[in-house]
Amino acid sequence: MLIRLADTSWGPQFFVPTISIKYYSGRVLLRETLDDEMLRKELSAMNIDGTPVGFSNGWYIRKKGTQSWIKIGESTAREHDFATRLDTTELENGTYQVLGFMSAKIRTPGMKDVIVSRQNIADFEIRN
Repeated sequence: MLIRLADTSWGPQFFVPTISIKYYSGRVLLRETLDDEMLRKELSAMNIDGTPVGFSNGWYIRKKGTQSWIKIGESTAREHDFATRLDTTELENGTYQVLGFMSAKIRTPGMKDVIVSRQNIADFEIRN
């Protein structure tokens, strides 16, 4: 199942195995995908002419209600849905937020690289 925060977002979009999972414990595999067509539309709307030549997705977590994020990891492996593992046993039980911060490197005809980014924040509960 894919959780979409907005139909106009090119990415990131969190994968979850089922909407019925409300609590996470142990080792969790975080994965995301992106929408190439939406990315093309957004680039056009920003008057950026170019071709995507690379993607990266940084993963962050914080306890809900706090301000600072802790980096979990980063992935450039689109073929594996930008997967990164989170070990929840290192965290207190409670409500958390996970942030996926996806960046696309766009190569313009003048060979200049432009980086565009999007974020997705999702709430979840940890019960170890």
